[in-house]
Amino acid sequence: MAFCIRDFDLTRDKLAALSFITGSQEYERAIEPDRRIDPDVADEYFSVLMEQVATRQGRVFVAECDGRPVGWTAITVEENMLFVIEEERTYGYITELFVDEKSRGLGIGRALIEACEDEARRLGLGHIMIGLLTRSERTMDIYRRAGYSPYTSELRKYL
Repeated sequence: MAFCIRDFDLTRDKLAALSFITGSQEYERAIEPDRRIDPDVADEYFSVLMEQVATRQGRVFVAECDGRPVGWTAITVEENMLFVIEEERTYGYITELFVDEKSRGLGIGRALIEACEDEARRLGLGHIMIGLLTRSERTMDIYRRAGYSPYTSELRKYL
């Protein structure tokens, strides 16, 4: 199945984006039960994400097959803490990455990651980061095959 990667178009892609947010929440909920899956989460998060993209030099890409959106990704520019050396403090961050289940395994996720990497290079950034749930072994494997390696980990303890 052939696909293309293009820029997100708010007027034609918003409904697909909302479905991708819902799909991502459902996928992650199977791994981490703290994920919201209520009907409002997609609208609420979409607004927050669009604000981040607008204020942090962001860009959103859509993967399309036969004229139908099947996945998306978003990148923003972030600033690390002062203890990181200045030349590595500013970086690209992949804030979203989702491919619908029927379209997985076709290289779409990798192509979306590459679109973010190309955008980071265009912006003159030296590195890019992406987060994941540590219990998501499938996702970790995908990111490792794309050339990513662990950088930091956060630990959690419920009280």
